[in-house]
Amino acid sequence: MSERNNHQLSPSNFEGVSRCTRRGSLYPKLLLLTFIILNFSCTRQQPPKYIFYFIGDGFGTGSLTYSEIIAKEKGDTLVFSQFPVTGLITTHPANDWVTCSAAAATALASGEKTNNYMLNVAPDSVRILTPISKILQEKGYGIGVATTVSIDHATPAGFYAHSIYRKDYYNIAKQLPASGFQFFAGAGFIDPSPEDSVSIFTLLKENNYAVSTSIASASASKSLKNILIQPQGKDSKQLPYSIYKDQDDFTLAQITQLGIEKLSALNKPFFFMIEGGLIDWANHDNLPEALYGEVKEFSEAIAVALAFYKKHPKETLIIVTADHETGGAAVFSDGLDFLTDGHTGNIVSVFAKGVDAEKFSGFYDNTEVVKKTSQMFGF
Repeated sequence: MSERNNHQLSPSNFEGVSRCTRRGSLYPKLLLLTFIILNFSCTRQQPPKYIFYFIGDGFGTGSLTYSEIIAKEKGDTLVFSQFPVTGLITTHPANDWVTCSAAAATALASGEKTNNYMLNVAPDSVRILTPISKILQEKGYGIGVATTVSIDHATPAGFYAHSIYRKDYYNIAKQLPASGFQFFAGAGFIDPSPEDSVSIFTLLKENNYAVSTSIASASASKSLKNILIQPQGKDSKQLPYSIYKDQDDFTLAQITQLGIEKLSALNKPFFFMIEGGLIDWANHDNLPEALYGEVKEFSEAIAVALAFYKKHPKETLIIVTADHETGGAAVFSDGLDFLTDGHTGNIVSVFAKGVDAEKFSGFYDNTEVVKKTSQMFGF
């Protein structure tokens, strides 16, 4: 007999209850029901206080296989592949077999399918979809969005903006200052100051964002809303590939650490989306060496989140996934080969660790990733 069964209500200990039972009263049943409800509420898993959502753009299973092989040869460890929970997801959009990053970002952020090139807008081109980042913001969470490409690119934009067309960069970027999210980081903006339009940097200043161009200056900022971009003269579309970085170029791990510092300083729970955007670009360019460099940098950023998790293991959830596969990357005896320089419809992986991580195991659609997260909060 279990320990719980050894602690049943005893008539000798609860004489009043026994009398009520003999008289056919409902009191014992109500008492038992109250006990069950209280017991359930005390043991029910609380939703995560800190959520890290890592998205490896274009990071399919072929790229993963290749990266694991190279990591072992080099004595490296890809920390996410050691996570206790793994899953697989499909990635198709509403109108095709193969997704673009905008439709995939929409699915991963809002939990709904849309057409290619559309960003948080339903296929009817009318209904606006709400990303989980905005819902959690309303619930009191601090929000961070970071990437290794431009901040107005499809995946980061999927967490703060909506647009019929993903390449309407200026109008997407205009929605960033209005979001009120506390931390952004990336290469910069593709079209920050079109002719006869207010500069994005003017809008950022008007909305009390501190814009920094180095880790040191961003770390020193006292503002509650911060944005880190590359200094003038650097490419605003992307950070350099990891294998080509100079000493003064910031890494995704440094960005992640900075974001944690800024979000933790708010003294509130937080949600932090971090994209390894250049995994996709390396696959588009069919560059195996650059691909591994980006996967390794992605892993090092996840290691920063893992160090945070170890300090808050009962309050933290780390999710690692991809928006789609790029390049048709496949491992052969003579190395990695690419079947295309575009996207494919292949499935991609999910890795999870922390609060309710077991929910992410299995085989399911990409819309389910955010739905599984939302269910933890009851919405």
